[in-house]
Amino acid sequence: MRLVQAELFKIRTTSLWWIMAIILVPLYAASILLNWLAANVGGAAAGDNEQVRVSLEPVNVATNLYTSGQYFGILIVLLLSAIVVTSEFFHLTATTTFLVTPRRESVVLAKFGASVIVGLAVWAFTTVLNLIFAPLILRDLGLGAQLGEPAVWRAVGLNALAYLLWAVLGVGAGVLIRSQIAATLVLAITYVVGTQAVGIVFILLSNNVAKWFEKLQVIVPTTASQLMVSGTELPGNPPRWVGAAVLIAYAVVGGVVGTMITKSRDIS
Repeated sequence: MRLVQAELFKIRTTSLWWIMAIILVPLYAASILLNWLAANVGGAAAGDNEQVRVSLEPVNVATNLYTSGQYFGILIVLLLSAIVVTSEFFHLTATTTFLVTPRRESVVLAKFGASVIVGLAVWAFTTVLNLIFAPLILRDLGLGAQLGEPAVWRAVGLNALAYLLWAVLGVGAGVLIRSQIAATLVLAITYVVGTQAVGIVFILLSNNVAKWFEKLQVIVPTTASQLMVSGTELPGNPPRWVGAAVLIAYAVVGGVVGTMITKSRDIS
């Protein structure tokens, strides 16, 4: 526990965490406003599309609003978790850290623990804001707060799991890319641009090769996260548990690989 506290202290003593926090606020605001707009205009665009129609059912609109901010919140968690590792090399403290605690796996586990706490803190922050603003938006839409629906609370809980797993992925990525600047740029670009590019590839494959390619989008981590927090199962989409399983698999691989590399790599 003391090692986890030490890692949290390192995070608190850098300016990057509050810069990320400041960035998160307008990104969260944009997310919930976009979800509000989507719910307002979605009905006119639904037509005969069964998936869109189901997504506009009150419980699904509610789960979307109560998990607002996931996309950008997870990006912040991913970057902060990677920085938990890369900051050691940026500030040249890695050698000291491993001399003080020779068992490297203990240090790595502490970094995982600290990153998970950061991830859950970001989840709690966005969830509190969602519990304030989402009921107001839902009442404006004439749908009621929907807080009596078990699906809403399940989505909120699975959203916490998504933040936790992305925190683990961030530490694993930080081990692979030790440069703080490179890790921040590579992860941010891959998360935002890479996700969109892969999505377009799957759409093209689905439209021109075979429809079943559309369901394979769940192997993209961001898509898996979004699938986890859907209120009900949408037509044509895999079940929610598939999204959870995909993200858990990524986190386990990232965690194991990150620990093994840290144990075997020379530290200078």
